[in-house]
Amino acid sequence: MNKPKVWVSRPIFPDIVDRLRPHFEVRAESDEHAFTPADRAARLADADAAIVGLTERIDAQTIVAAPRLRFVANLGVGYNNLDLGALTAAGIGASNTPDVLSETVADYAWALLLAAARRVGEAERWLRQGHWQGFRFDGWLGADVHGKTLGILGMGRIGQAIARRAAGFRSRVIYHNRSRLDPVLEQDCGATYVDKTTLLAQSDHLVLVLPLTAQTRHAIGAPELAAMKKTATLVNVARGGIVDDAALARALADGTIASAALDVFEGEPSVHPGLLQLENVVLSPHIASASRDTRRDMAALAVDNVLAAFGHGPHAGRPPSILNPGVLADASRPLIPNA
Repeated sequence: MNKPKVWVSRPIFPDIVDRLRPHFEVRAESDEHAFTPADRAARLADADAAIVGLTERIDAQTIVAAPRLRFVANLGVGYNNLDLGALTAAGIGASNTPDVLSETVADYAWALLLAAARRVGEAERWLRQGHWQGFRFDGWLGADVHGKTLGILGMGRIGQAIARRAAGFRSRVIYHNRSRLDPVLEQDCGATYVDKTTLLAQSDHLVLVLPLTAQTRHAIGAPELAAMKKTATLVNVARGGIVDDAALARALADGTIASAALDVFEGEPSVHPGLLQLENVVLSPHIASASRDTRRDMAALAVDNVLAAFGHGPHAGRPPSILNPGVLADASRPLIPNA
């Protein structure tokens, strides 16, 4: 029997991709591409599996054009680029990369928070432009982070990792989540559950780490920004679309809140032009998980999932982070072609 085919939609670490080659015919992209729907359909037309990034939308229309597709491994924790309902209905397994990036993203959330609160980006730009002529006691006054109230909206693995780091800053931690944490976890994180209204009103610094869904789109818009402290900092390391970027640009411009730091944007890689014109916002290009170790771990987990789905490796038959495990029990459409 011919080897099943797997498409890898973006360049990842060759030595990790090579683990697929004994069992699959591998077609791995050597450069980053912004695939059109037609490009994506052509690459998936005879693929049995795919490893894709967050910019590759796999929906019902894509599935129709990919009759052999049996498994999709997403390179990320969030999977709003996958129509999980359509994949499940078609008997196609899907996976993500949880856990392996939580600590790295938490580190970066704190980096963004500190940079925004202490005006690091703004001060560096000013210095590089040659404006520094001497010390001013009242210059570059930012906001303290230590001893302040840290709010976290969304309290999954990443939110918990962010909360644990707050102990070193002697911060009070409050959070809001769709469901409250177990008391043992709350104690471990040093966090107190509050409603969303209280979270907005009391947070000196608010970090967003919730998934993007129809219910969370624009979870932070003009009304929520108006409910925050004028001295507050907002940090988004979750997904673009959770924040109404246009409303945020207006709020930063008119002093509704003091500062923001964003690693994700609506319609990325495009950034709302109003944000680009502001000094009191730190902007970075969706790199919160971008440490070498973590990106290797993400790639390795995606490969592990594909191998396991087709009966190979130490997790054979049990992909370690499958999102829809029920498809494995559907004998009417086996993952292994021609099985």
